[in-house]
Amino acid sequence: MSAKPARSVFITGAGIGIGAACARSFAAAGYRVVLADVLKEEGAGTAAQIRSDGGQAEFVSLDVRDSEQVDDAVRRTQGDGFDVVIANAGIARRQPFCDLDDAGWMETVDVNLGGSMRVLRATLPAMVERRSGALIALSSISGIAYGWDQHAHYSASKAGVIGLVRALAVEFGAAGIRVNGIAPGFIRTAQSLSVEHSLGEEGLRKAVATVPLGRIGEPDDVADVALFLASDAARYVSGQVLVVDGGLLVRQA
Repeated sequence: MSAKPARSVFITGAGIGIGAACARSFAAAGYRVVLADVLKEEGAGTAAQIRSDGGQAEFVSLDVRDSEQVDDAVRRTQGDGFDVVIANAGIARRQPFCDLDDAGWMETVDVNLGGSMRVLRATLPAMVERRSGALIALSSISGIAYGWDQHAHYSASKAGVIGLVRALAVEFGAAGIRVNGIAPGFIRTAQSLSVEHSLGEEGLRKAVATVPLGRIGEPDDVADVALFLASDAARYVSGQVLVVDGGLLVRQA
């Protein structure tokens, strides 16, 4: 009797940060992991580390702004369809709104929102045929409730991800597919540590005082929520956006 194939997950932006943490968590849970990222060295390195730890992982170079690249990467790696897809690729660029040109706006929106759309669009048909699957898209507290100075394009794109999640949950629920989002708060990643485009180390240190749980989040804190949303424990959860922020948004003062 042949062994049951491992469950599979496709993760974008999987070379570093939250995406890499998701890749490690899903691999440890027994998934075959396909890591996609525009960062080739980091993505290949994360995949190699997973394999050295006994997991199943392969890396595909991918720019989520390119529909042909997305469609080809999915076609080459999905087999009869992924069990889980995590649309995580994203960028943040600090830019005063009145100085923001069309190209700067479109770059951020095309990666954060357009990239999520392309990946989910490419992976859904096989899920529909199988009549099962879980889609997870990464938003942000900046897209759900939290204004971020000089990041209007980022906030708008992450708000768009929430709309995408809700619409797809309704459209594909009858096919047995669940669609959810995650809105992280202050998480220690390369993006948040950027002084040019985000808080930087000093900014994160100061932000601790605003978080009820008294610490900055780690990528694994988000990855574990993604693993929950993909699991049977979340079998009746769809169209939701789970905030992972240590209590930041409900703090009164």
